[in-house]
Amino acid sequence: MPSPEPTTANGRTIAEMYRAFARGDVDYVMDQLHPDMDWIETESERVPIHGHSASPGDVLENVFAQVPEHFASFELQPQLWVESGDDVVVTGRLRARTHAGRDLDAPYAHVFSLRDGKVCRNENHHDTALWLAAFDN
Repeated sequence: MPSPEPTTANGRTIAEMYRAFARGDVDYVMDQLHPDMDWIETESERVPIHGHSASPGDVLENVFAQVPEHFASFELQPQLWVESGDDVVVTGRLRARTHAGRDLDAPYAHVFSLRDGKVCRNENHHDTALWLAAFDN
């Protein structure tokens, strides 16, 4: 049965990344990214955080910098950890509020792969319909 808490070194690395992101320590998170990486968000261009990032710099610009631009609050709440070798899957809920005052409460699944102790791939799965509803005027 999958664990509600990380049990491997890779799982603990990802857990610490979530804690660092929650406290606003983006530098720590960036230090955990492999220089040769893929970060994949939704393909829907109507969602403010979307597309593919191929380097830590791209992730900073296309993902992390977009959060304060579009959200007044943004909290990832991990609930379930599934760990196998170099892969860690985390499911949970995103609870956020847009600058327009709309709430977003949506499930997510983040699929991480690590190489040499660093994240080399992250594929994010979201309920795109809930994201669109939070941003549609």
